[in-house]
Formats: sequence, C-alpha cells, structure tokens
Amino acid sequence: MKIREIRQMTDEQILDALEDQKEAMFNLRFQRASGQLEDTTVPRRTRRTIARLKTVLRERQLAAEAARKEVPNA
Repeated sequence: MKIREIRQMTDEQILDALEDQKEAMFNLRFQRASGQLEDTTVPRRTRRTIARLKTVLRERQLAAEAARKEVPNA
C-alpha cells in the first residue's frame, strides 16, 4: 500500500486497514516460526505498511491539534 493511497483514505478506513495489517503480521510470525513462510520479504513490507498507516494518522492528529490551537486566537 502506497502512501498516496493511504492519504486518500478516511481515518476510519485507515484504522480498519491498520487492524488488518496487524492481524496479517501476527499470522506471518506464526508462518515464519513453523517454516511455512515462503516469501521472507512479506513481514518487512507489512511492518512498513503499518508504519505508513500510523504516520498518516499521527500527521492528521497533529494537524487537528494545530487547527484547534489557532481558532481561539483568531
């Protein structure tokens, strides 16, 4: 999932995608432990997708906080 796609999502969609990715990461850990993981790059890509999702959520949170601080001063 690319950052461009994530930025077009709503907060609720991002939270749903984040939950799905965390579940996928959980399952990948079991596959790796049992030796069933064929593509070893999948956990890395999943971790990076989780990081991207969290980053966009945090950016939006900071923007909302900054907007709230500016409104009373206007």
